Amino acid sequence: MASEWLLGNNIEESCRMAEFNDKPDSLFFNDGERRIDFVLVYEDEDKKEPCKKNLPLKKKNKRVVNEKLVFVKVHAPWDILCTYAEVMHIKLPLKPNDLDTQESSFNFIKKFFSVDENIIKPEQEFFTAPFEKERVDDFYSQNKETFFNSAVRSRIVYYILCRAKYAVKDHVDKFGINKLLDSGIYKAAYPLHDCRFNQKSEEKGYVNERYLLYREWAHPRSFYKLQPLDLVRKYYGEKVGIYFAWLGFYTKMLTLAAVVGLGCFFFGLFTRDSSTWRIEVCDPNIGGNIIMCPQCDKLCNYWRLNITCESSKKLCIFDNFGTLVFAVFMAIWVTLFLEFWKRRQAELEYEWDTIEFLEQEEPVRAEYEAKCTMVVKNRITQTEEHVPYTTCGKCVRLTLCSTAVLFWILLIIASVVAIIVYRLSVFFAFSSSLPRNVKEFEPIKDYLTPQMATSVTASIISVIIIIILNMLYVKVAIMITDFELPRTQSEYENSLTLKMFLFQFVNYYSSCFYIAFFKGKVVGYPGDPVYWLGKYRNEECDPGGCLLELTTQLTVIMGGKAIWNNIQEVLFPWVKNLIGRCCTASGSEKVIPRWEQDYGLQPTGKLCLFYEYLEMVIQFGFITLFVASFPLAPLLALINNLFEIRVDAWKLTTQFRRMVAEKAQDIGAWQPILQGVAILAVVTNAMIIAFTSDMIPRLVYYWSFSVPPYGNHNSHTMEGYIESSLAVFNISDFKLESEPNNLPSWFEQMNITTCRYRDFRNPPGHIHQYEHSIYYWHVLTAKLAFIIVVEHVVYLVKFLLSYFIPDVSAEVREQVKREKYLTQKCLHEAHLKMIQGTRKVKGTSSCLRNKTE
Repeated sequence: MASEWLLGNNIEESCRMAEFNDKPDSLFFNDGERRIDFVLVYEDEDKKEPCKKNLPLKKKNKRVVNEKLVFVKVHAPWDILCTYAEVMHIKLPLKPNDLDTQESSFNFIKKFFSVDENIIKPEQEFFTAPFEKERVDDFYSQNKETFFNSAVRSRIVYYILCRAKYAVKDHVDKFGINKLLDSGIYKAAYPLHDCRFNQKSEEKGYVNERYLLYREWAHPRSFYKLQPLDLVRKYYGEKVGIYFAWLGFYTKMLTLAAVVGLGCFFFGLFTRDSSTWRIEVCDPNIGGNIIMCPQCDKLCNYWRLNITCESSKKLCIFDNFGTLVFAVFMAIWVTLFLEFWKRRQAELEYEWDTIEFLEQEEPVRAEYEAKCTMVVKNRITQTEEHVPYTTCGKCVRLTLCSTAVLFWILLIIASVVAIIVYRLSVFFAFSSSLPRNVKEFEPIKDYLTPQMATSVTASIISVIIIIILNMLYVKVAIMITDFELPRTQSEYENSLTLKMFLFQFVNYYSSCFYIAFFKGKVVGYPGDPVYWLGKYRNEECDPGGCLLELTTQLTVIMGGKAIWNNIQEVLFPWVKNLIGRCCTASGSEKVIPRWEQDYGLQPTGKLCLFYEYLEMVIQFGFITLFVASFPLAPLLALINNLFEIRVDAWKLTTQFRRMVAEKAQDIGAWQPILQGVAILAVVTNAMIIAFTSDMIPRLVYYWSFSVPPYGNHNSHTMEGYIESSLAVFNISDFKLESEPNNLPSWFEQMNITTCRYRDFRNPPGHIHQYEHSIYYWHVLTAKLAFIIVVEHVVYLVKFLLSYFIPDVSAEVREQVKREKYLTQKCLHEAHLKMIQGTRKVKGTSSCLRNKTE
């Protein structure tokens, strides 16, 4: 059952019941003239099921999803559209753009990837101005039906519905369609798609924008094509358009980073066999004769260094000079990305008429207005206005919200601590239980080490916990933001963005920060190990450092996150829609009206784009904060994003109801977050190279400790580095609680009195035995100097790039000035014409009076 609802000066002008006109693709009322701008759905509980014998038997009339559902079709007349377009400061075409655009030298390349202009015609460019109802004739209009497109019409209707009063309770007005949706009074509220996604509408005069978007944007065969952003913006609004513009630009910039990262990876792959320190580790006469100390108490045993040969080979791929170059390159790449995005964003602001989108133009949230029960005096206007709380009340709310955010962040840190405890405890178990001399495990014996087993299992558990905590923290962040009660939707989303990013930052990156900057840093030495919580002996890194483990952690988290997100974005909506179609009375779209077809799709939700941005910003953090440990991260991100663009497009066009068009000037609070991550990335990558990798100790050995007075070689060399980087420990100095229980058979056959461990300490018998050696202080000084120099150089380059790359191009500046000039000129001329017309009328009236006299 459907009813027709016309918006008038009293909001509800008329409402009557209407039957389906057997046109499944129709977007108009039965009269074929009035357009359906919005649909409301509610369930009539008192309505009885119709008698089956009275129902028509023809299959084409079998159309109703649920006999109790009532679909209210809303239409906004011309007068209402004009009135609210002025209230909402909507910019509309004033005059065709007469400025010549400069052709890019790369246009001939773009033609191979652009959408065919015969299929999707380029949008005509106009100079625009905020709409004024009294000057409607000054605006560029061919007819009333096309003056307001469907996205603008639905935006105006939604604005009205969000402010429509429906009840008064305790002298407080209750209004807004969102409240009715949240309380379940209405089942849904949405604008209509203009056609089916996989078939053109049979109705005459339809542009079939949804079909075009699916064919040229969302379909897998269009993965190589540039996005039709103007059509995306026209159909879904500027907010959706700016997201896909940013995602496309980010993906395009990732191409350069991925190529350089791949080159760095191949450099490490081709040079690993010539690495001197790797050869020493794998050499049976060098690494095979170095006996390493146990890495845990009692259960762990002595082991030979050459069992880490395979992990050392993999480590050479990522821990080399190319990684340093790539880390510096990525710091510069981030700056270029952010600066060039500002320029691209300025172009879109002009093209999409959001360049003067001011905060006062954005409507106040209905939830905020509903709470405005207190009267205060505005200091500027000296008039009374309603607010939901006083200044003191606002401070109390912010304090409570900040406390709640801090509490949940501490809870996330507690979960990270639990993972660390797991790593510490399970390492002992793997050390004693992993098979070493079983023939079945011979092919993977070199890979099946306690360190690798602990790292992989801890990474998998970490991914599972991250996914579970994300589900919880989303609801918590929304509850805190709702209590905070922001004034506008932009303020609401910015506040929620900050909270969610803080949660996700700690949730996703904490385990990586632990491995990079804390694991293996404070472990003491075998005779005096450091215990965590007084019980668990701190973890040690492999002789080559923790860089390979950090790489493993990043790979598992990025891969697991991508797989889970795709399951959520593709599989869940598709399965829900499939179940919905199977449960409805009709299984074919051809026999039900457009509004019922769209009702069967998934609702988009207010925070649909928020989660998409969050996913990409977290990915941005992975490829910038820890890129020094994993040069292939940009390549994986590029591959993921090529799918992400099409998956998001497919999801919007095929599986979800049409979104209400919203204005957006930029990407909001995500811009400063990206800038903050870019600044932090310089520090983290410098510290990863300095403290997590072994690059600085190797350079110090090569330039200082391989030659006299500290070394015995005649020229600078890496020979002997492994011997010098491992400290010596006398096994007789073991404490009783640390001494291993069972010694290996080969150990008992050899007269071994010392073992080695990863540190720079004086040997036993030295006057300052087991204290840090001079090599340690040289290395520490070099690390600190490296961090300071690299940070200052990179920050200087970033500052210079930011200074010399303008945020707005000269072409856009000229177009903005031209538009302002023409707008003022047109409006001024219209005002003069109106004054002249008034004078003529007055003059005519005066002559008539004289003749009469």
